Amino acid sequence: MTNADGSLITDIWARIHLWTLLLAALTFLLLADYLKHRRPKNYPPGPWRLPFVGNLFQFSLELSHLHLDIQPFVKKYGNIISLDFGNISSVVITGLPLIKEALTHMEQNFWKRPVFPSRERIFKNNGIVFSSGQTWKEQRRFALMMLKNFGLGKKSLEQRIQEEALYLVEAIGEEEGHPFDAHLKVKNAVSNIICSITFGERFEYEDGQFQELLKLADETVCLEASMMLMLYNVFPSIIKYLPGPHQTLFRNWEKLKLFVSRMMDSHRKDWNPAEPRDFIDAFLTEMTKNPDKTATSFNEENLICSTLDLFFAGTETTTDTLRWALLFMVLYPEVQEKVQAEIDRVIGHDRQPSTDDQESMPYTNAVIHEVQRMGNVNPLNVPREVTADITLAGYHLPKGTMVLTNLNALHRDPNEWATPDTFNPEHFLKNGQFKKRDSFLPFSVGKRACLGEQLARSELFIFFTALMQKFTFKPPINEKLSLKFRNFLTLSPVSHRICAVPRQ
Repeated sequence: MTNADGSLITDIWARIHLWTLLLAALTFLLLADYLKHRRPKNYPPGPWRLPFVGNLFQFSLELSHLHLDIQPFVKKYGNIISLDFGNISSVVITGLPLIKEALTHMEQNFWKRPVFPSRERIFKNNGIVFSSGQTWKEQRRFALMMLKNFGLGKKSLEQRIQEEALYLVEAIGEEEGHPFDAHLKVKNAVSNIICSITFGERFEYEDGQFQELLKLADETVCLEASMMLMLYNVFPSIIKYLPGPHQTLFRNWEKLKLFVSRMMDSHRKDWNPAEPRDFIDAFLTEMTKNPDKTATSFNEENLICSTLDLFFAGTETTTDTLRWALLFMVLYPEVQEKVQAEIDRVIGHDRQPSTDDQESMPYTNAVIHEVQRMGNVNPLNVPREVTADITLAGYHLPKGTMVLTNLNALHRDPNEWATPDTFNPEHFLKNGQFKKRDSFLPFSVGKRACLGEQLARSELFIFFTALMQKFTFKPPINEKLSLKFRNFLTLSPVSHRICAVPRQ
């Protein structure tokens, strides 16, 4: 055998050896992935998953469409189905009986939030919305107490909303009936309510710092819905090194945290523990009560995160709902006329709307509820995590499984609603009187339901009624409006213009 022949054989053997190693490594990874995600006995059914990515690429690239992408699987597999988002095992629960069973009768098994790598990087286990355990219990209890102390359920808060409604009416009146985008004006008003509670002040709509804050918040919520962030949560060790919208998101959160930190430092300059002016003052006082910072969640980081949670929760969903409300009024002018007739009869043209008027205004109340049903700003609810191995509807749910509650399907269920896909306030009326519906859960249910529900309800009624009292909303000439939504963490209408014609 020549040296050339020997060299060739050695080279071939090296190549075969390399491919054998690669094949063995791939086989090992596939086997490990299979064993890790092997479905236990009686696990909920679902579509076939791919190695490593699960069902991730069976959905569109826009997270805001996830609630729609899920529906064909629900139709095929039933009211409790399993889906894997990469290494995140999840279950989707559909239908009122199952949702109530999970979130009320078995809520002790569903109170925890899943830990996403992105939330871990930004908030860790701090704040209110995505925290769990003792931190969540302490922060939720404190936030509820502070909302109550600084206005929730009191006339003082209603007066703040009424005052802000005047500013909003004035700002919209300046458009003089010309086409405009109501998004920012509505967001200014809604955000000012939670700002008055957290920061102790409202901001002028032209305030540069306030506008920068709202712009940053809007961009952040949009980036939260990006596919790149979903990929980060599935493959954090890889995606963290790549450029993309997730990197912008992380920078935005740092800017938002810095804004609250500066507000906190400003408060400290004239802080009087005996007379707290707002949420930040009260939190600073609470921090002084326990010198052992390891035994309590009351620290600076939690102050920043809880304040941001309140700010976003108190701004985004109510803003989106009011934008849907105005859009529906433009598209359904006959409904708008009936609302205005009821306002004229009960309130008149000059007196400000009050929550006390709500019981005397069943049609307006029904319209607001129908806006929430159709707008459906949080269609899959905030995710939960199973805290222990349990059985639900005969299916085994292992500890750590992420749970999504299908509010979109509930609010469009033909068994619950006469015209599920049509805007119809009659869904909430019976013999001319307002009718509550068990299948209406925009604020979720159970102990982890929205803690700002009462605040949101007051804002929606006063802002909406004040706008209907003063304006008739119409479409711009030669502009076609639609009910399409943008890629956003909550369901938000795409940018559009409307006309607010002053009522005489």
